[in-house]
Amino acid sequence: MASQETPGKSLTVLYFAWLRERTGMLGEQIVLPDEVTTVAGLIDHLAGRGPGHAAAFRNRTAIRCAVNQEFAAADGAVRPGDEVAFFPPVTGG
Repeated sequence: MASQETPGKSLTVLYFAWLRERTGMLGEQIVLPDEVTTVAGLIDHLAGRGPGHAAAFRNRTAIRCAVNQEFAAADGAVRPGDEVAFFPPVTGG
């Protein structure tokens, strides 16, 4: 996990399946920039963190998100203290 420079403004990001492989991380603790208020904004921020993150978020239509274990759309809110998980679409049977 990354540093917690500003614990009150941080959130936890978890990566599953090929997102984990591409980022090279199980998850990380990040300081949430003031301008990041939605899932889409968080994805933009994360994609700019380096080549692995950029590769993980390249095809955003193939990524699902949950905020605090509830499915979230691109316009869903993210706030300090949240747990945000990114994963590929899940199929069941």
